[in-house]
Amino acid sequence: MSDDKDSKGVEVRDSKAISDTDSSNVDSPKQLEKAPWWAIFWDNDPNREVGERKFLHKLDMYLLTILSLGYFIKNLDQTNIANAYVSGMKEDLKMNGNEVNLIDVAWTVGYVIGQLPSQVILTKVRPSVWIPCCELVWTILTFCLAAATTSKQVIAIRFLVGLAESIFYPAAHFLIGSWYKPSELGKRACIFHASSAAAGMFSGYLQAAVYKGLNGVHGKAGWQWLFIMDGVISIPICLLGFFLIPDLPENSRAFYLTKDHRELAKTRMETIGRAPRKKLGWSIIKRVFTRWHVYALSVLYIIFINSSYSSSVNPFSLWLKSKKYSVSLINIIPTGQSAVQLVTTVSFAIVSDYFRNRAAVMSFAACFGLFSALVLAIWNIPVGLKWFAFFIPRAGVVYGPLAMSWANEICSGDAEERAMVLGIMNAGGYAFNAWLPLLTFPARDSPRFRKGFIWSTCAYSAQIGMVGIVAWLWRWEKTKSKIVVEEEPAIRDVADI
Repeated sequence: MSDDKDSKGVEVRDSKAISDTDSSNVDSPKQLEKAPWWAIFWDNDPNREVGERKFLHKLDMYLLTILSLGYFIKNLDQTNIANAYVSGMKEDLKMNGNEVNLIDVAWTVGYVIGQLPSQVILTKVRPSVWIPCCELVWTILTFCLAAATTSKQVIAIRFLVGLAESIFYPAAHFLIGSWYKPSELGKRACIFHASSAAAGMFSGYLQAAVYKGLNGVHGKAGWQWLFIMDGVISIPICLLGFFLIPDLPENSRAFYLTKDHRELAKTRMETIGRAPRKKLGWSIIKRVFTRWHVYALSVLYIIFINSSYSSSVNPFSLWLKSKKYSVSLINIIPTGQSAVQLVTTVSFAIVSDYFRNRAAVMSFAACFGLFSALVLAIWNIPVGLKWFAFFIPRAGVVYGPLAMSWANEICSGDAEERAMVLGIMNAGGYAFNAWLPLLTFPARDSPRFRKGFIWSTCAYSAQIGMVGIVAWLWRWEKTKSKIVVEEEPAIRDVADI
């Protein structure tokens, strides 16, 4: 087994040494195979060795799956508040005025407070320990919501839930960005994010089934059973996290990755200039806040998070309730929004990775939200168009995970900065989200929300503008510093695939 030095003096192992030890290719020359037709949609590069393909399959099977399941239960927990509110919780707890907004504020405040401390802890504690522990805490708190008897108790519990959940989203994007190359990153980040859409759909179906089958059983209302069922679903996913999260390439101890897999992972990240973690020190403050990254990317993400209504107030559900639809239909019909999000998020991500153009895809996606907000701000429109306008804005949700993928790429050269910037982006977004929806989408404006949809029209326009600014700044930085890293081609020739 031979070792060589690259141009930076970094020791790089021979390709034969980093192929999959589970196959017969370990000690044989580089083996390539013709990529299948579906390579145009995925990243099965014809120049990729068989061992590396198997390595990626393992990562997708374990890392991507456990992160998606974790995000599923996180969003199931977030969505169930809105479902519970329109399914009897408002009446049973005698909630008045904007108390549902206060519940959302409480969660958001906890989420913002916990964000940066959690990211710092992530640099000291293994992700395979820290993330599942936080998941267990918010699962226990979800069970507690079923026992709440007043709105004040719900507000207090939701604050603690937000505190526990603050770790997950930026930590997951940091992990994904630590294992995947740019041509692989967008799809994985968006598939991970699409699990939130699956959670939204599942919560609606679950609440409809629970309300019909368990409402009143053992003296508990249907909305209480929703929280209980959410907790039951979450427990096994939390426990699996301790075994399936692989930590980072430099310290992984995952049972499904061999030593050669770990060496391959480190080499892959070196070739694209994505730095491993270093010892955390005070210099990180200077590195983060003297670069444009944190400012521009945070503004971009703050606008995205606050361009629409909060998770506890769904104008579509409230409009259906004002039209006297049944509780079951109020929970089931809006799941179509999540179906739109699921399909468009993955589809746009594939296009983004294929052409390696985050800015164009993000801007295109924001146009769907802009159209919807403009139409709903007018409001007095044909009924068919109004239904379309309620469904279509979820096509713009892909903007968020692609923004996180973009941040992973822009901050590739500094792992600590990357972790901090991802955390600050998310914390900044929700810091504004703690109070802004009270002004833009207050529950008392239901079901029209004229002021809110005018705000959204302006916010979606600003999203498109910020994409252009970030794209220009990154191009300027690369030109100025003459960054040269190994990159895969932006557009692959279909004939070669």
